[in-house]
Amino acid sequence: MVNLSLSSYRHYGGSAEKFKPQKDGLGKIWSYLLMLSFLMICGQLFAQDVTITGQVNDAKGGSLPGVSITVKGTTRGTTTDMDGKYSIAVAPASVLQFSFIGFTSKEVTVGSETKIDVAMTDDAKALEEVVVIGYGTVQKKDLTGSVSSLQSKDFNKGVITSPDQLIQGRTPGVMVINNTGQPGGAATVRIRGNSSIRAGNNPLFVLDGIPLSGSSARPGGSGGFGSDGGNPLAYLNPSDIASMDILKDASATAIYGSRGANGVVIITTKRGASGAPTVNFNASAGVSSLLRRPEVLSADEFRAAAKYYSPDVDPNSYDFKGNVNAFDEITRVAPVQNYSVAVTGGTDNGKYRVSAGYMDQKGIIQNSDLKKYTASLNTNFKFLESKKLGLDFGVLFTQTDENIVPIDVGRGADGNLISMALAWNPTRPLKNQDGSFTYINQITGNPLANLYAYKDNATVNTIVANIAPSFKITNDLEYKFIYSVTRQMGIRKGRLIDGIVNQNTTNNGFAFVGNNQETNQQLTHTLSYNKQINPSLSVNAVAGYEFLSYANSWNTVNASGFPNVGLDFYDYLDYSIINNRGADSYRSPTNELQSFFVRAGVNLLDKYLFTGTIRRDGSTKFGENNKYANFPALAFAWNVSNEEFLKGNTTLNNLKVRVGWGKTGNREFPSGASRDRYIFETQSVRQVNYGNPDLKWESSETINAGIDFGLFQSRIVGSVDFFNKKTTDALFERTIAQPAPNGRVWVNLEGEVVNRGVELALTGTVLETKDFTWNVSANATFLKNSVSGLPGFYETAQLRGQGFSGVLGQRMVSGQPLNVWYLAKYAGIDPATGTSMYVGADGNASTSVDPAQNKYYVGSPNPKTLLGISTDVTYKKFSAVVNMNGAFGHTLFNNTFATVLGINNMPNRNMAKHFYDTNVKESTSNSAAPSTRYLEKGDFMKLSNMTLSYRVGNIGKAFKNMNISLTGQNLFVLTKYRGFDPEVNTDGSNNDIPSLGIEYVPYPSARTYMLGVNFSL
Repeated sequence: MVNLSLSSYRHYGGSAEKFKPQKDGLGKIWSYLLMLSFLMICGQLFAQDVTITGQVNDAKGGSLPGVSITVKGTTRGTTTDMDGKYSIAVAPASVLQFSFIGFTSKEVTVGSETKIDVAMTDDAKALEEVVVIGYGTVQKKDLTGSVSSLQSKDFNKGVITSPDQLIQGRTPGVMVINNTGQPGGAATVRIRGNSSIRAGNNPLFVLDGIPLSGSSARPGGSGGFGSDGGNPLAYLNPSDIASMDILKDASATAIYGSRGANGVVIITTKRGASGAPTVNFNASAGVSSLLRRPEVLSADEFRAAAKYYSPDVDPNSYDFKGNVNAFDEITRVAPVQNYSVAVTGGTDNGKYRVSAGYMDQKGIIQNSDLKKYTASLNTNFKFLESKKLGLDFGVLFTQTDENIVPIDVGRGADGNLISMALAWNPTRPLKNQDGSFTYINQITGNPLANLYAYKDNATVNTIVANIAPSFKITNDLEYKFIYSVTRQMGIRKGRLIDGIVNQNTTNNGFAFVGNNQETNQQLTHTLSYNKQINPSLSVNAVAGYEFLSYANSWNTVNASGFPNVGLDFYDYLDYSIINNRGADSYRSPTNELQSFFVRAGVNLLDKYLFTGTIRRDGSTKFGENNKYANFPALAFAWNVSNEEFLKGNTTLNNLKVRVGWGKTGNREFPSGASRDRYIFETQSVRQVNYGNPDLKWESSETINAGIDFGLFQSRIVGSVDFFNKKTTDALFERTIAQPAPNGRVWVNLEGEVVNRGVELALTGTVLETKDFTWNVSANATFLKNSVSGLPGFYETAQLRGQGFSGVLGQRMVSGQPLNVWYLAKYAGIDPATGTSMYVGADGNASTSVDPAQNKYYVGSPNPKTLLGISTDVTYKKFSAVVNMNGAFGHTLFNNTFATVLGINNMPNRNMAKHFYDTNVKESTSNSAAPSTRYLEKGDFMKLSNMTLSYRVGNIGKAFKNMNISLTGQNLFVLTKYRGFDPEVNTDGSNNDIPSLGIEYVPYPSARTYMLGVNFSL
């Protein structure tokens, strides 16, 4: 303590005399100044910072890591370490604010103590999960529709190139198939099955309120170049995603009207937070290797098989004394690395988040890779003294660079890189003694030569920008406007040096350059109303207007006849032979959507919930007589657990019953389909599409009933949903029957497609102590798909390869599921002739039965059951998370076995070990046919990812919340399928009618191990 005593003296000639207080104004001023100086000195002495330490626990006494501690009114702050401890320097009398998600914030005024321990209590309101439902949010307890919500902690881990991979196997009703193992490759996403014959079946993805087009500006490839179209969501950085909400039934998706028939996936990205700037850093690196491949013969097995099947052939014609594994020669153990950094901070008036990311994924096929660069900025501002004026702004930039290998699944007898490697004679070297590549003929290609003969790279730049001002007209009424623009530009260049493959064709090089661009714009106005009318009644409503515009165009040039001068041919196209040049271009017709929508919800007594929705869409895609359509929905929920007879029940603490009905639409077909359309050819114009002014919307009507429950104080929570979805007025492109002019016309087909099923989800805490926690989650979906009332049939599923020209293997037909297999029934090998027997119309099997004329409906590629299982275990600072997913009750066509690895390869090419059977000798002249011989059960259960992690905690004062993890992805798959991977879907569409369940020499799947670290500063 400081004691000061002031006495006033007058000094005269060295003597001091105590003076009396002065009455004049100058004396008063002098006194005031002395007193002010005294107060300032005291303030400085007392304002020295003191260090406050302490412990933050929950109500049960458990430590809370990551609690935010800030000094009120300043940007000074810190967080608790992994043991819940903290230390912060503050001025006396400062107010410390403690905040943590799921807990009630607390303020403590600093007094004379230097140690402050805080116990935080659960915030029941904050703990109530908020779900994004389209143009708004709602607490999960108030949901009336079927919605699954996943937070970032629930996502799959590993090498994730697009958001759809984050939710694979994690929620009921959702099927995600990685069509290929190619880095950034395409995926098939289905919510509650397939429902459209010709229009799109993928769900609508919405990014922070921006409806995405579902297309990509990456130019396509064919003619031997890689044919996979890539994933249109690959430009998003999974590290930036905070949550994904999946809207499944029509009562939830009707707010999106004509785009909601296949379900809606709402992606919400991470946002800024109040407080001092925080840097979050994530890094991971690892290796990928081949998961599995079809078994073929080794060199010794090949020699024995060739001798067995072709005893009269001179061994010197097929045995080259070598021991070669061609597949090993084109594959590798591939490195992968991924980095992301984000800076968040701000005040209550302005928050921001800036992030950047870099991923470098080498493919397991040599020369293939994907590099992705991302950067994003999200801001949120509040203006005016009332804070009623808000402004959100966001921008995302991504560049993807791909090196693509020549895996064209559209190839026929000559095959692609994968088929060449599988069928390569394992006794024959891939290179000649002079170092050149071995050349046999055009059908038997050298995989290593083709790998180096092709060069194919693609670059796509994407910008997504949005600005959203808002104004709270009253405390209950808010207006918001969103403008967004998505701009993509892609370029792809490829060249083929044919002289590397065949040294005799040195002047036949080929090259192409393709350019794509896409621009999408959005204008959305919404007026939201949320009001607690009285303690028993609350209402919420949103009304809006939306305008969307989609535009894309592309052009490509190609040329051939290049001599190899050591440069890439696409850099000097004018050096080609003039008659070998080609050009093509396209601009999409007008594609716009105008919409009005209203949704209203009522909560009565927190027991009875009502939701009504209607959207009116108008689209330029449809005929003049049907441009607009209405999409209504109604839903009701009953919170039974809030009734008096269940209140206080410790066994069944939560029970809610939901019922919903709604209509949605599908407009995922080409723009301009309802109009007369022409194409420009060489000095000519030709009509290709005839207009249909009566073309109308494909629509789906869904009824959903569900139960949500919680047992034993929510130690066990789950849900059961029953749904029935009926799709009518299917959009279809039909060839005009002769003698009418050649061309096609879009029509609405009679008949209906029905998807019905049951979804189950269950999560439980098996064991929970102070140091140990074990949780288990499981979800299952049971699906049935059927078609009825459809006139005639429509074929798809191109089966390719040697002897399979023009072969289609699936039909859309009444009385069967969509994409039912239509194949000959294989009855084994006739021991007398060594040729295949097939079942005829009379039910008898014979070698004389023509498989092309005797076909049957023999199974479905649509899984009847989807299954997901996950478990997480935490012990002190250690944790483990395991996720598995599977599909059952469907069949796949192994086109690779049928036309690449058959017995007729002998004795010059390799074959599948499965066909090597010494009990019944099959003839090498036995031709493959599209039959059940190659139809296999697609049942599988895959350990999709497993993560082991250790929470290091804080290191010094700089590194906070450090975590180290080891992740394995695609560790193993349990299946009897003999192909590459039962999780496959090679594109076999015919006239744009989609196929499902084909495997034909795809880019193989990879197994990956990743070591990661993350921390904050």
